[in-house]
Amino acid sequence: MVADFLKAAAEQFQFVPQRPSSEVEFKRAYARYALAAGLTREQAVRVYSFETGGTGNHDMQSGLSASRPGSRAISTAIGYNQLLTTNSVELLAEQGHEFIKELTARAAALSGAPRAAMERKLAVLKKMVAFTKTVPDTWSEHEKLANTPQGWAVHAMVLDIDVGPMLQTHKLLTSVLFARAKGYTRPLSAAELEMMNLTGDGTGLDMVTMPQAMREQVPTSNFFQRGGYERNPVAIRHNTVAKLLAVTDERMDFNSNKPGAKELAASF
Repeated sequence: MVADFLKAAAEQFQFVPQRPSSEVEFKRAYARYALAAGLTREQAVRVYSFETGGTGNHDMQSGLSASRPGSRAISTAIGYNQLLTTNSVELLAEQGHEFIKELTARAAALSGAPRAAMERKLAVLKKMVAFTKTVPDTWSEHEKLANTPQGWAVHAMVLDIDVGPMLQTHKLLTSVLFARAKGYTRPLSAAELEMMNLTGDGTGLDMVTMPQAMREQVPTSNFFQRGGYERNPVAIRHNTVAKLLAVTDERMDFNSNKPGAKELAASF
């Protein structure tokens, strides 16, 4: 739960993420960073619309909903594109040097108390990045770190007004860059990007690059681990790649008209 990640950050790194004064403040920070990094408004807003239902806040956790009293978290996924604890650990291990560079530049432009606060945050970020680099750069090793108190503390950074937008952006941007590196030069649609977000870059790209005739025939079960597939009623009901992409687009269309999605679009 979010409270556990915050508790771990305080205990393991003596750190409290800097939360936004309003949700629109976080959305604007995300939009600024995402645009500068190379994501499009359509990609960011439509993925947000799919992952959060078009209404989610920066601290939304998978399975929890204010509109459903008694709802329970079903995973550690948090935020606009629902990062898992392992995602946060992996992103800091692989992109942490960029985050440190960015915060160092921001700190240099500040003075007084704001600069001191940014420098404290930067010091914690450096410690977290060092922690994530203590194992080989593989998902399985990062998953082991993610299931420790230090890993939970790293995940709390998703909630920070400075680092959170970086983590959210790079979760999607790594998929864009992966596709480009594999020779896929056409811009990814938001639905295609979401397939990579859901199933992993390599698996998702297999779906993206598949000819339409094959999309109509190949089962979605081919692209999920069994446990993940069985917990995904959308993938089960829409049981070919073509059907899954189509329903993803439909949900993005519908949810993009909800208040949170409109607010995020306006932030861009």
